[in-house]
Amino acid sequence: MTTPLADAMSQLAIYDSLTGSKRQFVPLKAGQVGMYVCGMTVYDYCHIGHARVMVAFDMAVRWLAQLGYDVNYVRNITDIDDKIIARASENGEEIGALTQRFIDAMHEDASALGCQMPNAEPRATDHIDEMQQMIGNLVNNDYAYAGDHGDVYYAVDSFADYGKLSKRNLDDMQAGSRVEVETDKRNPFDFVLWKAAKPGEPQWASPWGQGRPGWHIECSAMSTKCLGDTFDIHGGGHDLQFPHHENEIAQSEAATGCEYARNWMHVGFINVDGEKMSKSLGNFFTIRDVIAKYLPETVRFFLLSSHYRSQVNFSDSALDEAHNSLSRLYNALKLAEQQKGQSIVVNAELVAKAYDSAAGQDFIKAMNDDFNSSTAISVLFGLARDINKAVKAEDVTAAWQSAQQLKALAQVLNLLQQPVQQFLQAVSGEQADNGLDDAAIDALITERHDAKISKNFARADEIREQLKQAGIELEDSRAGTTWRRA
Repeated sequence: MTTPLADAMSQLAIYDSLTGSKRQFVPLKAGQVGMYVCGMTVYDYCHIGHARVMVAFDMAVRWLAQLGYDVNYVRNITDIDDKIIARASENGEEIGALTQRFIDAMHEDASALGCQMPNAEPRATDHIDEMQQMIGNLVNNDYAYAGDHGDVYYAVDSFADYGKLSKRNLDDMQAGSRVEVETDKRNPFDFVLWKAAKPGEPQWASPWGQGRPGWHIECSAMSTKCLGDTFDIHGGGHDLQFPHHENEIAQSEAATGCEYARNWMHVGFINVDGEKMSKSLGNFFTIRDVIAKYLPETVRFFLLSSHYRSQVNFSDSALDEAHNSLSRLYNALKLAEQQKGQSIVVNAELVAKAYDSAAGQDFIKAMNDDFNSSTAISVLFGLARDINKAVKAEDVTAAWQSAQQLKALAQVLNLLQQPVQQFLQAVSGEQADNGLDDAAIDALITERHDAKISKNFARADEIREQLKQAGIELEDSRAGTTWRRA
């Protein structure tokens, strides 16, 4: 007898950016998935756009694993780049110290957002030999050429399919391009594979002289080293589709003669208050900026509440709404747990039962529809409504069953896994300024209780209002008074 998830394994459909269509996912090797995602260039703290890519692919990897796939998730680190060199120079800092500092910060940010570590994080500087081998292959087969000043370029017109991912026509691009001054490129769209050394910059010996790799060749070399000439899924932000991913395809397929990636996934842009996020507009937010103000699970919930391919508008009001929505889900769990008198513990048996339910089938259908976390979350809200109705009707069994399903299904999204009161009483950055810690709140609740017993209802109401002004909501029940942060 097969389980609901075993049946679902063959029903996953993924939107492929290259074909522009949603297709049934068929891995190269049964039961295994090789996924490569373009990672960060580590010269600064990660921003909210990086957070969206991190969370989107963490969600995809978790769902693939839930379906039963053995996932090899590779996300590279670019640790040599013009921006890195410039920032190290500005700081008077060793390049290795700079990059390690921001790699550590990236890992801290990803962990705070509930993201698992990739299976591998290859660094560019550890794969110079593989890059040189691929460049040599391209030069020997007339896909690349050495310029007059020590640079090596990829000849885009040597690859007949150039533009197939971004749906751009090379002839049209050339007709509208400007001729570059003081360059030894044969075509203005040729891109650099190997950069000639400049004084004071990191450099490696090569057949073309001292230098360092171009950006695009890094991912081609590292992805094929880790996953083979052809692998299942290549992902990244939408902004990488052209030229980075287009150039990766040209390099890799010319070098290997094989299809590069079977499926291309691209995560949509984040706008800030309706405008594209940029430092020049002053609307640039690091992950650290955001989770200093909002709980990390609220940020994760916000990012998963939209389909990964859609554009998302980031604003304080959107984060406030996300926090309120997530609190409603936690509050439904709280009501069921209070009524039952115990906490829900998620285990494999409970997860299997949840997926076998009607709600579970709806959840599977949503996630198998191109990882539609937005629709999957709507299934969770349906269960929360069922809990609230059952609690009101004092149907303990129905409330508990729906609550178990809610928490079990949310596990794959890494949502709702905190103890209920831990989330509801957690302090965000803004709330830390109200001067009330847990002990102070409990003391006021005790004073209010005593005031009610002594029939000093004015003082009891005064305490409730004081707590409300501090962002603390009280909930009275037969079992006593509990509180949560609004």
